Amino acid sequence: MAESHAYEDDFLDGDDEFLDPSEVERRMLGTPQEPAIAEDDGYGETAFEPPARKPFGASSGGREADPVEADEFADAFSGTAEADAWAETPAPAGQSQRRFDPSDYEFDEPAAPAPVDAYLGEVDGEAPEQPIPRITIAAFCERPETGALIHNAAGDRRLAKAHVEVELGGLPAAIERYHDASTPNLLIVETGMRGQGLFDQLEELAGVCDAETKVIIVGAANDISLYRELMKRGVSEYLVPPMTPLHLIRTISNLYLDPEQPFAGKTVAFVGAKGGVGASTVAHNTAWSVSESAQSDCVLVDLDLSFGTAGLDFNQDPAQTLGDALSEPDRLDDALLDRLLVRCTERLTLFSAPATLDKDWDFSPDAYEMVLDKVRRQAPFIALDLPHTWSPWVRSTLLSADQVVVTVAPDLASLRNAKNLFDLVASARPNDEPPKVVVNMAGVPKRPEIPVKDFAEALGTPPALVLPFEPQLFGKAANNGQMIAEVDPKSKAAEGFGYLASLLSGRVAPVRKKSLVSKLFGR
Repeated sequence: MAESHAYEDDFLDGDDEFLDPSEVERRMLGTPQEPAIAEDDGYGETAFEPPARKPFGASSGGREADPVEADEFADAFSGTAEADAWAETPAPAGQSQRRFDPSDYEFDEPAAPAPVDAYLGEVDGEAPEQPIPRITIAAFCERPETGALIHNAAGDRRLAKAHVEVELGGLPAAIERYHDASTPNLLIVETGMRGQGLFDQLEELAGVCDAETKVIIVGAANDISLYRELMKRGVSEYLVPPMTPLHLIRTISNLYLDPEQPFAGKTVAFVGAKGGVGASTVAHNTAWSVSESAQSDCVLVDLDLSFGTAGLDFNQDPAQTLGDALSEPDRLDDALLDRLLVRCTERLTLFSAPATLDKDWDFSPDAYEMVLDKVRRQAPFIALDLPHTWSPWVRSTLLSADQVVVTVAPDLASLRNAKNLFDLVASARPNDEPPKVVVNMAGVPKRPEIPVKDFAEALGTPPALVLPFEPQLFGKAANNGQMIAEVDPKSKAAEGFGYLASLLSGRVAPVRKKSLVSKLFGR
């Protein structure tokens, strides 16, 4: 039955690489390709070369890219009655097409996201592993709801480098716009059409698209034959609502995955709500626990250039530090970075701060961004120990991290500052989970403290970890250049850092079973 349905498709020409249903399922779900014919390459391996996908505009003789910048698009063009029908307010006089402004519309609260369609691939809530580069994106939507979703995605930190424009009008508007203008790096077009009318308009769009432009179609039909026909015609991806901003962001990220550098580690920024609360201690012990307990490679970056203590805590005094990399970020390559990083354990490396006052250490946010982008290629987990200062680079680094950990003391100043940090992060990162809170030095004798439940109510989330006040244990570890788990692996603090490391890295610490001899003798 499946085969007869396939041959009834009006758009198949008998040479369809997607004709086999198992092949369709494999491509939709992203499962590995199994070669149809096993051919030994002489090394005991089977070679397979996937079919190349042609650019969207190639089939219609798309024109060569013009030297016009994507930001120089015309501000208005002729629209369609379909676009105006979707708009809730009339277009300005003399301008039938309008740029999308989410403030023009009121939307109901979004419902819980439905499961993503099976043959589009399973999308989880994880952040894209590859940052989206500095590309230009133009979206042409038929529905204001889709425009609002794309506008929301455009404000996400993962698209901070991209330039995004959202307009109403759908396919006709996109065709009209690019008759006399260079197309952007990525086009997102929404259309509710099906059948020959859709493909006629796609052919027209392909005729005005530059060969390098990628195209994502947002449609209404959950149709496998439509999907494979769009793929044949060079469309990069086909999405069907309901979808979330993170779904769209991951789709874009996958289109621009750098095959030479596909890996980017998870960055976790550790910051204190005020000075002296032990944010660096939390960062260092958590990074150590990620590498030792969770068995994951980790890089600890000490960003407190003047007063950083990571070198002291790990008994390291490197000749070259993070300050050298920030001084000339353009020269930083993998070979130089290997020389600057200091190995503390088998899985933990340190990018130490200079910890001197002979320089101002005043660098731009771009310098920090360039260096940290290189560091992210080194390990799956990057711990950023941020100083308790507020400057453009601190703000930029904090908001661009994959996860934020705020360390507080149980007092009023910490509560106020933590609330300010939470509000800032929530407004700047609407698609990310809120920061995690670590309450440090709880239970100091004779000191009035704000209860933990009050912190949870004010911040809207319970603390991820509450560390007791243990001055002897923490003081001994600091003076010896050791981590808490090295001094007393059975302490509550060591157990807490192991738990936080598992929570942040997503890896569970291996359970060490006692041997039979130790059980018999109670050891």
